[in-house]
Amino acid sequence: MKNFKEIFDQHDWDLDKASIYAKSEKQVEIALHKSERNLEDFKALISPAAEKYLEQMAVLSHQITQKRFGKTIQLFAPMYLSNECQNICTYCGFSLDNKIRRRTLSTGEILTEIEAIKKLGFEHVLLVTGEANKTVGVDYFQKVLSIVKDHFAQVSIEVQPLDQDEYESLIPLGLNAVLVYQETYHKGAYKKHHPKGKKSNFDYRLDTPDRLGRAGIHKIGLGALIGLEDWRTDSFYTALHLKYLEKTYWKTNYAISFPRLRPHAGGIPVVDMSDRQLVQLICAYRLFNEEVELSISTRESEKFRDNVIKLGITSISAGSKTNPGGYAVEPESLEQFEISDERSPQEMVAVIKKQGYDPMWKNWDGVLSL
Repeated sequence: MKNFKEIFDQHDWDLDKASIYAKSEKQVEIALHKSERNLEDFKALISPAAEKYLEQMAVLSHQITQKRFGKTIQLFAPMYLSNECQNICTYCGFSLDNKIRRRTLSTGEILTEIEAIKKLGFEHVLLVTGEANKTVGVDYFQKVLSIVKDHFAQVSIEVQPLDQDEYESLIPLGLNAVLVYQETYHKGAYKKHHPKGKKSNFDYRLDTPDRLGRAGIHKIGLGALIGLEDWRTDSFYTALHLKYLEKTYWKTNYAISFPRLRPHAGGIPVVDMSDRQLVQLICAYRLFNEEVELSISTRESEKFRDNVIKLGITSISAGSKTNPGGYAVEPESLEQFEISDERSPQEMVAVIKKQGYDPMWKNWDGVLSL
């Protein structure tokens, strides 16, 4: 296979959805007793039939995670650089059709934000922007990375999809990981929620992890935006995507995030997902893949985040600000979405330690790869 699209085109959303919802309790039990699980097992584990087995899934997920990752939780902070965006997305506060004041951080403002984030203890930063090629394009990213790389051990980005050669130009500047969510793998729903802008190109976005893999990035973050379509079917396609990428770009590491839509300037979720169902999904991913990193953000409540630490999560944000300059430059600027867990990083560290885990500010350094 040359790229994931060739595999994706062989699938039918409605058929895969029906297959998931048709899974039986017997099939769930078979999946639970396997030492290695395939995509059909994953379908069973995310199916309605698996909901009654949640406690057993949680125990297994905890055991597998502790065996592979130990009792550690990585900490990271998002740093929003810009809320300028050329896309219209029905669910995002940065959408072009939302009449908000736009801003992009200058070099001086970036340094101010870096200072504030470093004081909180972070060594891993996730750089986030809206998707505006002219304002926050490759030239801007190159400038930012040249500033940020000297202050953090790990630098990730969550920006608009780029071409392979553009990713290749950023990696030597200190780029460690790229997060790119397909949002939804349902082509009709994708078009509905992304009617205008470069992001409306479903296939270009779908091909982004392939471009990243060919560019040689250290880590790729995947995920579907939970709330746009049926979460079970979107999660199956994310798992399908992950399996292909791991086989094709085997030197690359992978992470899965679980962004549930939160209230924002653009609207509310279309499809609901309960806390219990999100726990089921987290455990299902861990039972399906022992190596993948699983990350949870401050979108979720304090109680939920505290409870999932032992269930398969390996990475967690804390003290997050989802607006440009939110840490020091302009705390009151518009957020992309409302956060739910507003505890400080030190409060989160105390929670992690209380549960017997070690908070990790840094677990990888570029010097180690030389």
